[in-house]
Amino acid sequence: MPQRKSAKQALKKSKTRKERNLKIKSNIKNSIKSLKKAPEKTETNELKKLLGQIYKVLDKAAAKGMIHKNTAARKKAKASRMLKQKAS
Repeated sequence: MPQRKSAKQALKKSKTRKERNLKIKSNIKNSIKSLKKAPEKTETNELKKLLGQIYKVLDKAAAKGMIHKNTAARKKAKASRMLKQKAS
């Protein structure tokens, strides 16, 4: 346990940031999983809505510095490929 007041405050901030980061990362994973687990015969409109949701989550995470912008771009490209595969 921290002894100094500033160390206690830093620990508290670190815990809240960790919770926020885990929430955002799990949100990213869950949105990508929803596209992966979508049935093959799902309408393309619904798949495009899922893709838009994935883009939004990834862009927000990249803007906040949670993930690198290139990581976000890579994940968006992969999601787009999955959409094309499911649509065909």
